[in-house]
Amino acid sequence: MGSSDDLTWKVAPQLDRHLVFPLLEFLQERQLYNDEEILKAKIELLSETNMVDYAMDIHKSLYHTDQVPQEMVDRRVEVVARLKSLEESAAPLITFLQNAALVQELRPDKQYNIQMLSERYQIGVDQIEALYQYAKFQFECGNYSGAADYLYQYRALCTNPERSLSALWGKLAAEILMQNWDTALDELNRLKEIIDSKNFASPLNQLQNRIWLMHWSLFIFFNHENGRNGIIDLFFQDRYLNAIQTNAHHLLRYLATAVVVNKRRRNLLKDLIKVIQQEQYCYKDPITEFLECLYVNYDFEGAQMKLRECEQVILNDPFLGKHVEEGNFVTVPLRDEFLENARLFIFETYCRIHQCIDISTLAEKMNMSYEEAEIFIVNLVRSSKLDAKIDSVSGTLVMATNHINVHEQIIESLKNLNMRTYMLAKNIVEPAQVAAQASAGAR
Repeated sequence: MGSSDDLTWKVAPQLDRHLVFPLLEFLQERQLYNDEEILKAKIELLSETNMVDYAMDIHKSLYHTDQVPQEMVDRRVEVVARLKSLEESAAPLITFLQNAALVQELRPDKQYNIQMLSERYQIGVDQIEALYQYAKFQFECGNYSGAADYLYQYRALCTNPERSLSALWGKLAAEILMQNWDTALDELNRLKEIIDSKNFASPLNQLQNRIWLMHWSLFIFFNHENGRNGIIDLFFQDRYLNAIQTNAHHLLRYLATAVVVNKRRRNLLKDLIKVIQQEQYCYKDPITEFLECLYVNYDFEGAQMKLRECEQVILNDPFLGKHVEEGNFVTVPLRDEFLENARLFIFETYCRIHQCIDISTLAEKMNMSYEEAEIFIVNLVRSSKLDAKIDSVSGTLVMATNHINVHEQIIESLKNLNMRTYMLAKNIVEPAQVAAQASAGAR
């Protein structure tokens, strides 16, 4: 089954395996795949974690049995034993950290802390390392809250930059899984600072970390109240846009959606269209195609058809299709905002091209009844986004004469193109002529 526009299989490899569970839950709810397929995918994911009880429950519901394989039982015994031994190794440090009065003795200077812990409390590097292993194990068991606390404390004591980075990724995943969006955003910004620093690992490693960061950020940006600005600010930065165009074209769906629903960032539409056109051979989906139909081809029929597909894409996308219950109603806020803004785009573009518009034709183009279209237009004209008057006798909308003529726009851009071509030729030919003259002189 499944939808050809489902990006889960492209997104999942860039996530921590625990972060894939919310995506599978969503797909299961939307019934995009057979239940059996989803349950098998969950068991496969769980096999690499320590969430043995959860794996047992899923096994029971998948095979309709109360029995579980012996290896699952053995694995549970092994996990419990390992947890006990890690707890013992980390115990001296955990006891110290649970005492608020003692924690006050810690300072921003990590070397001082390490020396002080060693001299006064006989807590050495091994116990600090044990705290990391214990936190990681807690995370693997699905205890995200405990893991987040221990990873935070570990980073305050850790002097190994690679380990510290790994702990920060773990902390970010835990905060996302607990849906602590404000804290998760802080951790995301911390990570970004480290990844963008000059002394970060090789450029290839830096690129991969940026790609991970953008994928993980989707959870935050489509849940945090300021997320739509956040995703635009991050994805439009040269280094991140470059990473999308190099190795993660599918992220264009999320950037395009954010630009469409963000009325304040309309000025970035031009830049977005440029990127969509550059990448159309590598990636396209109904959302990018809708913008292309409208702003590149001025194809209103095509845009209208794509808009219907966009709605399905949003409803079936784990990041975009979030349901919100209001009383007895369940709404998908992003879908509603997207459709509202997209209709506005169609309307504005159509008005730019035509001087006098028949309201019933416009209603058809926007998939509305005549009355809906008339109310929509009246509201728009009132909010002064448009210089136009409604002639209710003839049922037309008459645009003011200072509208932008699309044909003039095309001629203008052709002039620019000619000029650019001329400059390009000049820059290539002139040095070549100079070089030819020089070599002739040398002879």
